[in-house]
Amino acid sequence: MEQARNYVCTECASAVPSGHKFCGACGAGVPNEAQTLETLFFGALQMPGKARLIVVRGDEAMGEGLSYLLQATEHVAGREADQIPFPSDNWLSPAHANFLYRGEKLVVRDEGSLNGVYIRIRGASPVQIGDHFMCGQQLFRIDATPKDTSGPEADQTHFYSSPRRPSAFRVTQVLEGGMDGIVCCAHEQSVQIGREDCDINFPDDVHMSPRHARVEMSGESLELVDENSQNGTYVRIRGERELSHGDYLFLGRNLLRVEVTA
Repeated sequence: MEQARNYVCTECASAVPSGHKFCGACGAGVPNEAQTLETLFFGALQMPGKARLIVVRGDEAMGEGLSYLLQATEHVAGREADQIPFPSDNWLSPAHANFLYRGEKLVVRDEGSLNGVYIRIRGASPVQIGDHFMCGQQLFRIDATPKDTSGPEADQTHFYSSPRRPSAFRVTQVLEGGMDGIVCCAHEQSVQIGREDCDINFPDDVHMSPRHARVEMSGESLELVDENSQNGTYVRIRGERELSHGDYLFLGRNLLRVEVTA
């Protein structure tokens, strides 16, 4: 059987050369995809620039493996959001974050949420005083070292205290409710965090690696470094952040993975 070399008219079975809008034999219209020889994708996820979010870890109500296809211009996630809802996560604000496209780039924007959006760092990330980050199930804040206001009383009596050592910054554990927990002042320009033999240790946190991460002063700048931990180190974004294929995000108690079509 001889193969057709051109589009075949569905009305009269005559061959119609590409680019023609009508069949030369019967005058029937030719579909646009036959005129332009446009090739269609098998599915929407093949389209360049399109992405989806996959729930890696969520509560029982959401389940793991649930995915959200990001096909619109904006996609709001939150406890009361219509597009990406997490109704049972009380750590999420009603409208917590927005996933949107800027050109062909996907970005996430914090919508003024109470608890923020956290992204997994790749190796190391610049940070600054006031930034929050997560290791395992622990939340931390980077603080400036308070200025030394010590001195004698009016009668020249000095306050009895432990010796004070110079410190470039300090790392503070943030407890539920916003209270401060463990506070560690940097010695020799860094603070190491992990389950054992670190500056701050959490032996009972099974999601933390033995040597999980460190904050260090490099010149005039601060840097958060992941020590090849199994579960990663997450930093709270400021404003918005561009996303790439394979990025991981924490929104409240939900861990999400970003998949972007190349």
